[in-house]
Amino acid sequence: MRVSIVVLSILVLFGTSLAHAATLHVGAVSTSITPELPVALSGQMHTRVATEVESPVLANVLAIESHDGDQVLEQAIFVACGLVAIRGGIGEMVREELAPRIPDFDIDKLILSATHSHTAPVLVDGNYHIPEGVMSPAAYRDFFTKQVADAAEKAWKARKPAKAGWGLGHAVIGHNRRMIYEDGTAIMHGSKTTDEFRGFEGPDDTGVDVLFFWDEKDTLIATAVSLACPAQRAGSGSAVNADFWHPVREVLKAKYGDDLVVLGWIGAAGDITPHLQIRKAAEKRMRDFRGVDHLGELSRRIVIAWEEAHAGAKQEKFADLPFVHQVAHVALPERIVTQDEMEGAKREIEKWSKKDAKYYRRVKWHQKVVERYERQQAGSIVPYDQKIHTLRLGDIAIATNDFELFIQYGIQMKAKSPALQTFLIQLCGPGTYVPTSFAESGGGYSAIVQSNDVGSDGGQVITDETVAALKALWP
Repeated sequence: MRVSIVVLSILVLFGTSLAHAATLHVGAVSTSITPELPVALSGQMHTRVATEVESPVLANVLAIESHDGDQVLEQAIFVACGLVAIRGGIGEMVREELAPRIPDFDIDKLILSATHSHTAPVLVDGNYHIPEGVMSPAAYRDFFTKQVADAAEKAWKARKPAKAGWGLGHAVIGHNRRMIYEDGTAIMHGSKTTDEFRGFEGPDDTGVDVLFFWDEKDTLIATAVSLACPAQRAGSGSAVNADFWHPVREVLKAKYGDDLVVLGWIGAAGDITPHLQIRKAAEKRMRDFRGVDHLGELSRRIVIAWEEAHAGAKQEKFADLPFVHQVAHVALPERIVTQDEMEGAKREIEKWSKKDAKYYRRVKWHQKVVERYERQQAGSIVPYDQKIHTLRLGDIAIATNDFELFIQYGIQMKAKSPALQTFLIQLCGPGTYVPTSFAESGGGYSAIVQSNDVGSDGGQVITDETVAALKALWP
């Protein structure tokens, strides 16, 4: 019934606007969200303090509005951030700061997303032990909020008539990182040489979906790239690093102008990694021949795919096209914690509590499982409120979610979508993993209860409701 309500709402609200095209007005701005040093980095199970910046982390903003003459039809502002996720209430902070600055924009149509860099600042208080003299998460959130609100305001006020286009390329960037074994278990980054190894748990997706925007003089002003792989090749490092998006941006800006704004969007890729799983020696040999490191190789492949998409897209630039932006709220069930899982978490808390303070993150990780079990016993479980944005821009669709959905959910969405191309943007919220039921049965990090606020039943709800909303945009 919930799906039917979402579909009906879209048809009633937007059926008229889908009947005709509209002129686009676009603004794009890039801003640094690189913090003062030293700063603690998010993404690992121990505290890392960065004292250097290998590449700046950015927030890239794209503001879109459609007009029918003087009448405003639709709006959206995308902010793609070089962060691990949108945590610590920063989304709400940005909306609160930005809303009074641009009163002609519907603040509910602001979309913040993360590239899932594991070498960007910690956002949440209390998750890590932060040494004295290191920037606090609260201080970073305040800095981030100001930078992003300033950039979003600037992008919104800079919007001008523009043309849009889209294209598709392919690049081998991500690899499934869950290994399955003869006994049915699964391990992230597990051994591939043991006799019990039976293969990868799931597929990968080589598609690189690219969106382009040109001004009235045909100058490329912004591009958004959606691919099914998190930006975490440099994720074990101890320096601030934007990962493979930095060299991608640098190459494209060198060719198409310093003012080009490049948004990185991560599709469903909770079980995907940019780290090689097989052929490592052969891949290194080829990188050596080319004279590039891992990040250079990944960016080289992304740029080639981008150029393939650009070659097609520039042949079809649209100044008039349908633009629709729907926002729906979906209640998702929390993953249930069993008594055995709760007791196992307590044992892990006791073990890690005896170790160095830098491992405090592991204690908190297991503590949340115990707390969830206690809420279950008290009958105070609250469903997760998932905000899903679904957009139509001409022949393409865009859909968002808060999580690290396993790739099979993204494949379902793309296969069932009525759009010519479907761009997925995840990590628009806290970003815990959402595994498949098959992954849950195999266990291992990313599919165990510690890794999931929402389980496979919630993942299917997200998928089904997103597909229904997309279908309603093509009545």
